[in-house]
Amino acid sequence: MLPVHLLVLIHGMWGNPEHLLELHRIIRETKSSSDVELQVLLAETNRDDATYDGIDWGGERVAQEVLGKAEELKSEGKTLARFSVTGYSLGGLLARYLVGILHQRGFFKDVIPVNFNTLATPHIGLPKYRSLFSAITSSLGPKLLSRTGEQFYNVDKWSSTGQSLLEVMADPDRVFYQALALFPHIRIYANAINDSTVPYVTAAIELADPFADYAANGMDIELDETYGPRIKSYTIPPSRSPPPTPAMLSYGWFRKFKSDRPFLPPAFQRPFPVNVIIYVLLPILIPLGISFAVYRLSMATRSSRARIKSLESDQSSTLFSTLAHLEKQVEDAVADVIDDPSPTCEEDSPSGAEEPPLLPEQPILTPLQRKMITSLNKLPNLKKEAAFITSVRNSHAVIVCRDVKRFSAHKRGEGIIRHWADSFIL
Repeated sequence: MLPVHLLVLIHGMWGNPEHLLELHRIIRETKSSSDVELQVLLAETNRDDATYDGIDWGGERVAQEVLGKAEELKSEGKTLARFSVTGYSLGGLLARYLVGILHQRGFFKDVIPVNFNTLATPHIGLPKYRSLFSAITSSLGPKLLSRTGEQFYNVDKWSSTGQSLLEVMADPDRVFYQALALFPHIRIYANAINDSTVPYVTAAIELADPFADYAANGMDIELDETYGPRIKSYTIPPSRSPPPTPAMLSYGWFRKFKSDRPFLPPAFQRPFPVNVIIYVLLPILIPLGISFAVYRLSMATRSSRARIKSLESDQSSTLFSTLAHLEKQVEDAVADVIDDPSPTCEEDSPSGAEEPPLLPEQPILTPLQRKMITSLNKLPNLKKEAAFITSVRNSHAVIVCRDVKRFSAHKRGEGIIRHWADSFIL
């Protein structure tokens, strides 16, 4: 009987396993071997509103699925020999937490870790920008997205020492980082443009976004002929004064916005004359949409808070026991990790490069986020890929072809999935 290579696929915020069906289909089509049996586990238990409950509780749920699958394979007389995981968006953070849990439980003593991949994952949390919209979202996000929102914006106090969960997960002295370093093949994918959900700097773990205004700066981008939107190489022109940013709602702003991506989301993109009716109704539709979204988020957050309180009150639960164990590790090691959170020398910066000046389009990274970037970029075997998906309003869902049945534009990300599948080591 062939040994089993288990691949776990983890969806993102508000997601469900159906969002990763194209990854499932393409990896099954691409990978076959006479030496090993590939089995794919589409994580089920952390779906829809359960994604509000936090990276930690979500990661624990997926860990239970993995351990359950291992027991199932054992009962069938099969040997689980190799393990890989791919996470999309929030799923990538769950994957980082998951491998830490598995490592802490001794899972990798008998199972070989092979591939660790993420697509459009906010590895250092969600950064802020110099805009009113960013100020609003960074303020409301932690309140409207429950525990997950707090962790996205690094305002949670996960450790008893006050460290956020993402900070603990990026610490080389912690089990999460150590587990990640066990994987010989680590590859992360980031949208270079048009991802209004997870910006390039956090998905690619970089100090600056070279693609922030690629058109105005005359950037030369070469795409991979085999894998469509995958960037093969790019050239940044010599430094010069950035072009002035058009004032919001000005003619220049509308022109630039429209040239980068469609003004309306896919659900509202309709031919004439329906599009005219939609534009006329926008002053009514937008306030109604915002009100409904805030109400929906508030109710889901309220349910999540109650669910978390119930979980934390169950002292005998597996979830609570594991969290308590990891928290004890943080407390025991705190004396060894108190240091200056901001890089102070050239070698502390990724690639040893000098940090570029902050332009209006660049994110405002906190000292903690810079520290996490420095740490994560020291991971062995880390490789980065950039996707260049044009003419879409938000490329975040397109990078995984999340819903090709409803939105034909999502098919544009297939080249990225095929690159992921071809790069997967069986």
